Amino acid sequence: MLCRASQIRRCATGLSHSLSQVTTSRQKHSLPDLTYDYGALEPHICAEIMQLHHSKHHATYVNNLNVAEEKYQEALAKGDVTAQVALQPALRFNGGGHINHTIFWTNLSPNGGGEPQGELMEAIKRDFGSYQKMKDKMSAATIAVQGSGWGWLGFDKESGRLRIAACPNQDPLQGTTGLIPLLGIDVWEHAYYLQYKNVRPDYVKAIWNVINWENVSDRLHTAKK
Repeated sequence: MLCRASQIRRCATGLSHSLSQVTTSRQKHSLPDLTYDYGALEPHICAEIMQLHHSKHHATYVNNLNVAEEKYQEALAKGDVTAQVALQPALRFNGGGHINHTIFWTNLSPNGGGEPQGELMEAIKRDFGSYQKMKDKMSAATIAVQGSGWGWLGFDKESGRLRIAACPNQDPLQGTTGLIPLLGIDVWEHAYYLQYKNVRPDYVKAIWNVINWENVSDRLHTAKK
């Protein structure tokens, strides 16, 4: 039981670190504005999907995260460890949903697509052999996610190399694997079903046309500091 409690505390610490990158502590989390219109990513991602995904799904994660954090603070103040443990799933799910989507929106751009340049491209060639090999490997890992989840290109700070990973549900990459997220592809059905139905591979193929490589490059530069 003590071992299990220790594992829960470590998970909570990792998630809290990730959440601190979205907003400072003791502040209510809020839905970030998009820098482009809901229809700006068409024809690759339709406006209806973007509107529902951002204003409904992401907003729900934000609202539920704020509620869970309030309850957690109350439990901390009371010294109620049982309640703290019971709130971990809600914090992980909604906190991860907020973290993941906040990254996702910036990873996309109506002026995206093509191939990365500079330092990012050199890192991709070094760690995967070529851009196409990285793209194929990440696409395959993302498509293969069972149920709902995310495919990620992340930075391993310890080795200084890029890695591809997949996370189930809304598990945040850094909080659960230690990898710093650079590029995420959401494969929850709400991200594509209205347009692509159950053909996830077509959605994953299309999303590369709107990847904001400048944002991914900036994230790599920051991660290496």
